[in-house]
Amino acid sequence: MPKKKGNDMILDGIRVIEWGLYVAAPTASAMLGDLGADVIKIEKKGEGDPVRGVMSLKGTSLGLPGGRQVMFEHQNRNKRGVAIDLKTARGREIVYRLVEKSDVFLTNYRRQKAVDIGLDYTSLKQHNPLIIYGSATGFGHRGPDSEMPVLDLAGQARSGLMSTCSETDPVAVSSALCDSVTALTLAYGIVAALLARETKGIGQEVNVSLLGSMTGVQGIPLLVNLMLGQEYRMQPRTRAKNPLYNWYKCKDSRWIVLGLAQSGRYWSAFCKALNNPVLETDSRFQSIALRERHCRQLVSILDKIFATKTSQEWAKILKEANLISSPVNSIGDLRHDPQMVENKYIIDVDDYPDQGPVKFTGFPVEFTETPAAFRLCAPEYGQHTEEVLMEVCGYSWKEIGELREQNVI
Repeated sequence: MPKKKGNDMILDGIRVIEWGLYVAAPTASAMLGDLGADVIKIEKKGEGDPVRGVMSLKGTSLGLPGGRQVMFEHQNRNKRGVAIDLKTARGREIVYRLVEKSDVFLTNYRRQKAVDIGLDYTSLKQHNPLIIYGSATGFGHRGPDSEMPVLDLAGQARSGLMSTCSETDPVAVSSALCDSVTALTLAYGIVAALLARETKGIGQEVNVSLLGSMTGVQGIPLLVNLMLGQEYRMQPRTRAKNPLYNWYKCKDSRWIVLGLAQSGRYWSAFCKALNNPVLETDSRFQSIALRERHCRQLVSILDKIFATKTSQEWAKILKEANLISSPVNSIGDLRHDPQMVENKYIIDVDDYPDQGPVKFTGFPVEFTETPAAFRLCAPEYGQHTEEVLMEVCGYSWKEIGELREQNVI
């Protein structure tokens, strides 16, 4: 597509069609929308994205005023929404006309579903040879389990993540980590493919999966096994081989993390910060090897020391000593964390529907000349159907009326 003039946002002039549900593909397209892309979300006529109906998760309410829902708002910001019956020929024709005028088509429906309905890459490139087709699957698009339905927890299990988070029983990460990492991977792949199209004049298919994305970010534990034949597991806090790379409970019952991976380099400065010369000269802890051998005793000693002051007091002491550390925040702490606020990782949205001013998640990447922006809240079901059909596809009011009469839109 010809690009619009101006450089206010990186993806100005790029149009993305999303046919997705739940988390991975919708989050990826929202990220592209953050960068200025015109994202059009296609939802199933009569039903919509299933996330709309999920009003609680693991005992936590997700409902917002006006019937909105937290997950859907996060994953579908900066989009316009249309509702189409894709089982009908006229419904698919709408998508083909959208694809002709777009740069990216993005989905996380299973591949056979896309083939059956005529929305696979082979079908769509007939309407736009330069289309970038982004596909997110569960376990990859090849192999015996390529068509299995997958949600985040299954991705955590299959990728080995759950085994590395505990020394014994499997432990799941509470957030949709696999889905979110997959969304990042897909958005990264899409942007790279757009660059390849500009430099090489080609469209292509971009395939990612929960399994591939999570193994990609777990390179260290995977290579520990592949190259050394060892199993990478979480060590118990009380038996941490390096007690200076561990976490401790403070007087106020809050925890603080030490990140001193180079314990030999920091041992003296650490003991001085603790104002504990006896510890520094203790014969049991005079080298990395000795601290590892006597790790239980050292952790026990540090537990008692950190219990004498509050987490804020320890944070100040360790910061002044230029020692790597961090408080263990709760999610509720983040809105008050000055680093979150100053770096705009949490932003203010002045006029959110049915709520007025709200705080919202910001953007993890800062661009000094072409900043990301929150431009649109998540669309109501089918909110922009007529607008998109007229503006992008060129349908007339008469044709739109016929489509409504035929229950296509």
